Amino acid sequence: MWEMFDGWKFLAGLGIFLFGMFMMEESIKILAGRSFKTLIRRFTDNRLKGLLTGFAATAVLQSSSAVSLMVLAFVGAGLMSLANAVAVLMGANVGTTCTAWIVALVGFQFKIDVFALPLIGIGGLGLIFFSGSNRYTNVSKLLVSFGFLFHGLDFMKTSVETFAAAVDLSFLPDLGLWVYVAVGVVMTAVMQSSSATIAIILTALFSGIIDYREGAAMVIGANVGTTVTVMLGAIGGMPAKKQTAVSSLIFNMATGVAVLPLLPLMSWITHDLFQLGDNPVLSVAMFHTLFNLLGVLLFFPWIPLLVRLLDRFFPEKRLVLTRYIHNTTPEVPEAALAALRNEVRHQLLLSIRYIGARYGLQIDTARVSADDTTDADTTPLTHGDLERLHAEIFTFYAQIQSVAIDAQEALQLEPIIRSSRSVMNVVRNLYELRTEIEEIGREDNAFLHQAHAEFHDRLTSLWRGVEHVTAEPRPEGQEEALRLLFQNVEEADKLFLRACAGSVAKRAIREQDVTTLLMINRYLTQSSRMLILSMQNLITQTAPAEPLLTPQPTAG
Repeated sequence: MWEMFDGWKFLAGLGIFLFGMFMMEESIKILAGRSFKTLIRRFTDNRLKGLLTGFAATAVLQSSSAVSLMVLAFVGAGLMSLANAVAVLMGANVGTTCTAWIVALVGFQFKIDVFALPLIGIGGLGLIFFSGSNRYTNVSKLLVSFGFLFHGLDFMKTSVETFAAAVDLSFLPDLGLWVYVAVGVVMTAVMQSSSATIAIILTALFSGIIDYREGAAMVIGANVGTTVTVMLGAIGGMPAKKQTAVSSLIFNMATGVAVLPLLPLMSWITHDLFQLGDNPVLSVAMFHTLFNLLGVLLFFPWIPLLVRLLDRFFPEKRLVLTRYIHNTTPEVPEAALAALRNEVRHQLLLSIRYIGARYGLQIDTARVSADDTTDADTTPLTHGDLERLHAEIFTFYAQIQSVAIDAQEALQLEPIIRSSRSVMNVVRNLYELRTEIEEIGREDNAFLHQAHAEFHDRLTSLWRGVEHVTAEPRPEGQEEALRLLFQNVEEADKLFLRACAGSVAKRAIREQDVTTLLMINRYLTQSSRMLILSMQNLITQTAPAEPLLTPQPTAG
């Protein structure tokens, strides 16, 4: 019998499914603009909405596994809280019972897997035809990831279809109900589809191979087995994803343990109360629905407690990003101002290290971060970490403002927080600009290759200049170093524009390439200016009467 099991196809399906999961989460993170986040939160911003959303989504998609994986992706992308994610998973469990009713009533099961190839095809073509647009490229990636997700699940299921069809359940009736539960768990875990398991169970019931009790026990096992998909999706994920997966496992296992002893009562409800005793198929379909509804009734009020327990057992390591402000009270304005100024300097150094690593710049990051003794100094940072640091700095700034401060202190406060915003804008601009810079480096054009190298050199020069300024102990020395650094940025801007104009005159580059180069140069120059002006604000202890540096308009 085991020769019917296609192990390589199952392994390929597992790999495709995990890759689809990874790609889906990455594309969701990039696409998660303000409007998209608002839409997600609108339908899952509380537990009740999350429960109804999970039910509706699963009823439409006919795949609790797909909904569960999307929930993992949303949690991983930070778009959904753990409590609301648990509610969505509960709703998905109820929604998956619709398949049982379709099979029981009309003998037909709608499979979402048929969308896999069209999604991969449309998304793959979109990656080619919309490669010039980051937004449409990531929409295409999202389509491909959904296709891979369903295609992987389909591979895992079809790799054992022949094996599952050959399983003879007639040898089980003399064994205990726990064996039937275990069989339901294994079948669902192997086929990656509780709906397929339910269909097999209903077929066995219709054929008289098993009775209502054994079928109900296997349904319980199928519900537990479907959590394997979620557990696989959380492999190697952040603690929040692991918490979500374990919550699904706890919910289904605890519901099964609670309901199994109540099978006589459930039998009375389905057979006598609903008068389905003459139709075991409909009886088990009704049991499937009642089982999941009972689980929701038992667990829904206790979701906050479950979340607290999961936080305790799977704590999310929160990287300490701040060095100064978390140990300073805003009640003492003099100390708070100094701490805020130092923290924004710290933010600037961490931002430089992050962008330097993203671009692979050849700079001495150890010297740049010499005064950083927090965990952030030795841990690879993410864009989200820097956003969180900026938020903590702004929160501390707001706390200082709530304290009575004099006019001179208020005058010092604004340039500091303006510098923090500018540093965050620099990070965001250069983070998004990297894709454009790397793309011109892959073009078959000598000038574009030269421009790619020059952009990297300008960033390296900027970073080394910032290092020099921070290493200079004297304020007047810092001001002079900033002037020189600013002049270098302005000169590099002019030289690049002149070089572009010469290449256009010689027809060495295409018109669309000129537009791209001018856009990159403009953002790079503006980001360099913002960074230098931010440092000027941070080294000046009082608000200067006039700026040390005067930016010039950038062409293009």
